[in-house]
Amino acid sequence: MLPVRRLVRVLPLLSPLLCVLLAGCAARPADTTERDVREAVADWSRVPPERLSGIPLDGWAYEVASVRRDGVRALVRAELRYRLSGYDTAPGGSERELELERAAGGGPWRVRADRPAPGALPQLWDQGPVSVVRGTHSLVLGGAGQSPEALAAIAAEADRAVPAASAAWPRPWAGRVVVLVPGSLERMAQLLGRPADAYRGLGAVTTGRVGAGPAPADRVVVNPEGYAELGEMGRRVILTHEVTHVATRAATSATTPLWLSEGFADWAAYRGTPTTPQQGAPALARAVRRGEVPAGLPRTEDFAFSGDPEALARAYEGAWLACRLIADRWGEAALMGLYEKAGREPWPTALREALGTDPAGLTKEWQEALRKEFR
Repeated sequence: MLPVRRLVRVLPLLSPLLCVLLAGCAARPADTTERDVREAVADWSRVPPERLSGIPLDGWAYEVASVRRDGVRALVRAELRYRLSGYDTAPGGSERELELERAAGGGPWRVRADRPAPGALPQLWDQGPVSVVRGTHSLVLGGAGQSPEALAAIAAEADRAVPAASAAWPRPWAGRVVVLVPGSLERMAQLLGRPADAYRGLGAVTTGRVGAGPAPADRVVVNPEGYAELGEMGRRVILTHEVTHVATRAATSATTPLWLSEGFADWAAYRGTPTTPQQGAPALARAVRRGEVPAGLPRTEDFAFSGDPEALARAYEGAWLACRLIADRWGEAALMGLYEKAGREPWPTALREALGTDPAGLTKEWQEALRKEFR
């Protein structure tokens, strides 16, 4: 046992150590530096960048996933969530990387850069200022370099396409469309994450998630170079085709044959126009007249854009004429019923229930119709 006077001298030495040990056992205070970074990101989300002014944004917010600090700099990975008010039924997502900085002596954190995270697709506004044109049934967002006149013309065409798609697909859908018009083919490819050659010669494409349930609205993305090469009828057909994909999205699933999806969109686009099979299917007409009647309805791989352009044209034309045959032979209601059933039932079952035939029977009727049309 230590003498009393020795114990008195030891206790002052033990007290600091004891405090340290006790502090280690207690709950640690929050990392105020990381918390400050997160608060700075939250402040940044409350005021969307000036280049987004005019875009009807709703629910713009960043969900921070990670924070990495290095002195007066911080790197944040976050999920950007937002909706286009009046168009999106659920928030869309975008992986972002934000750089923050603060003064060496302390002070608030400031966002210095907001860009797509590595491997994530950019947003249209990442490519520069965005112009906005509102149509009756459309919202057109133009990238850097697009003129107001060009965007207004696309909005007018989209406004014609929406009622045409609704007439061909009289089922509930939003009845409005978002159209993105990037500044160039290359910038279009950046938005979609594929090489520019994959879209060269195309007028437009549609993005979206198949199946029912809450999801952001589809985006029709216009290739400004391919679209500019089309005449008035071509522009009308291509936009109605893409808008029809938007209209039928909830009824489309992984089981829907691609020829039915693409053929129905073309059928809707040509419906009500004077376009004949001779005019709308020249590549297929040439093949049939050479005695090359397709052995079967177009396969998924036949729609690949990296292959033979003539074969690709025949696939689209054949899909259109198959849907045209169904509408003429069984009726438009039967064609719509087949589309709905094909999205939720096995293909032979959908055919039997909607048309009272089987795959072989439909193929035979289609081949006979091609021979008769192009003899």
